[in-house]
Amino acid sequence: MDAVFKVLADPSRRKLLDELRKENGQTLSELCEHLDMTRQAVTKHLVLLEKANLIAVVWRGREKLHYLNPMPLHEIYERWIGKYERHRLQALSDLKKGLEQTKTKQKTKRK
Repeated sequence: MDAVFKVLADPSRRKLLDELRKENGQTLSELCEHLDMTRQAVTKHLVLLEKANLIAVVWRGREKLHYLNPMPLHEIYERWIGKYERHRLQALSDLKKGLEQTKTKQKTKRK
């Protein structure tokens, strides 16, 4: 997980992941069109993303296609974000139920 955080710290690598999220299965040339950096720099970023398991590579003939692997991001979400979000969603659900019960009680008193 440390490798994922380290790789995500760079805005250029996040941009590459964003491009793959928009259109998965792009070649190096296609990815280079969206970034203002050399082909070699993009290649280095892709190698780091692949080592962190954030992208997967599939060869189609001589073309190397890059695909987003969302599992490491999902694991981060589950470990670091999801736990906190559940509490907020539960609080909103409890609030909604409480307001609905209050509304029902007020309707009953009016009759």
